[in-house]
Amino acid sequence: MQRRQFLVSAGAAGLSALACSGPSPQAEAPKRPNVLVLYTDEHSAWTLGVYGGKLIGTPHLDRIGREGAVFHNYFVNSAVCTPSRGCLVTGRYPHAHGAFTNNVPIHRDEVTIAECFRRAGYQTGFAGKWHLDGEPRPGWIPAERSMGFEECHWMYNRGHWKRVVEKPEGWPDNRSEARVGKEVIQPDEPDGMPDINYDVNAEGEFFTDWLTDKCIEFLNRERDQPFFYYLSIPDPHTPFSVRAPYDAMYKAEDMPIPETLYEKELPDWAEKARQGELKREKAKSADDPVREAHLRQVLTQYCGMVKCVDDNVGRILDALEAKGELDNTLILFTSDHGNYLGEHGLYFKNQLYETAYRVSFLMRMPGTIPAGTEVPECVSAVDVQPTVLELCGVEGSGREQGGSFAKLARGEKDPAWPNRAFLHHSSLERAGVFTPEWELALVKDGDSVLFDRKNDPLQEHNLFRDPAHQVTVRELVAEVVDHNFQVGAPAYAWLEEIV
Repeated sequence: MQRRQFLVSAGAAGLSALACSGPSPQAEAPKRPNVLVLYTDEHSAWTLGVYGGKLIGTPHLDRIGREGAVFHNYFVNSAVCTPSRGCLVTGRYPHAHGAFTNNVPIHRDEVTIAECFRRAGYQTGFAGKWHLDGEPRPGWIPAERSMGFEECHWMYNRGHWKRVVEKPEGWPDNRSEARVGKEVIQPDEPDGMPDINYDVNAEGEFFTDWLTDKCIEFLNRERDQPFFYYLSIPDPHTPFSVRAPYDAMYKAEDMPIPETLYEKELPDWAEKARQGELKREKAKSADDPVREAHLRQVLTQYCGMVKCVDDNVGRILDALEAKGELDNTLILFTSDHGNYLGEHGLYFKNQLYETAYRVSFLMRMPGTIPAGTEVPECVSAVDVQPTVLELCGVEGSGREQGGSFAKLARGEKDPAWPNRAFLHHSSLERAGVFTPEWELALVKDGDSVLFDRKNDPLQEHNLFRDPAHQVTVRELVAEVVDHNFQVGAPAYAWLEEIV
């Protein structure tokens, strides 16, 4: 056979074999990542090991940060539940999304992060506290008001309970009790609510456990599309109580007292708030030792709630791992704000000290976010939606006011990042900014503050009127005024008068 004939024959044979074997397989499209948001309520960053906490022990939450990114300067834009939550799910400031203070509904035309993922073909779901639908309490959210969360059966508007019993038709009956020593604190119930038994040992499942069960049930389903799921746990918010064994896991005598509990000189807004706390503590004065006993007992239950949350996060990570989806899921952990827990003689939130604003923010996404990433830059809640959408290749609404810090999450440098987090207070009469070095908070008709974040981490020395820091004050005031003008914030009306 001549060489030319051999090549023709060989070619024909090859084509015949190719025809028999069918078309060559095409490269499989990369699998789109799932997204899981783990969100707690009134949860201070000092409780986590990755933020230096040694009191509680949070190995499961720490794992998310160790195997991904820890953000050391993540701030909520408003240190109260409703507006803070609105910022994260819309990428917009409180006045823009409408829910600028507690129990005010979000604008119905807002495009939430869930809606963006739903449009991209994700299965979306939510369990837990929403707090963006106004006054209803608990206010189980119907599908027509779920703002992009298709699975909303266990999505409720607001309230803090400890026990839940599912009724035959599926709606829960919530029960709770808060014990501080022998005192029982019961949250007020509006007329028309079901009869509620406030007993931490009542019939039913502990609320954090139950919500975690609902999350795991969703994660374990068979599906042919990626998911976006949001678990919003209402602890460690008050009432200060938790189920056994967590209620006795920490001893009062081991609880540390904040160095600023007995701070003498406070700004006028902080002193007013402290006077209210003295009444709550039944203390005769700011130096009354009864305050320490009260605080230590509160801390035992707060730590217990955090430990319970961490153990439940461990259950979730195990479920994802067993399903083979752990490393294909972007996991995000954060909180709506922190709790002062005795700092400056205060409790709870919405004052101007940093603890209520700087909370934990962890992200894990192998292959995209390198393990051990530490992010020192200032980022905030309005930046979360643009960031998560970019990391997952999902289109945003185009209305977001925040920016994407995806480069920082990937461990890269971002010279264009502004390194600022702006404070929008629910009263509309306070505004400010956090930078790596400073916190400036301006108060209409009150004491404004400038704190040196590097050299005064306890925020004991207000430098706002210090002659040596007036250049810094002027520069930061100008930034705050300009920011409020740019985003159309109502505070600009009084801020422009102080420039």
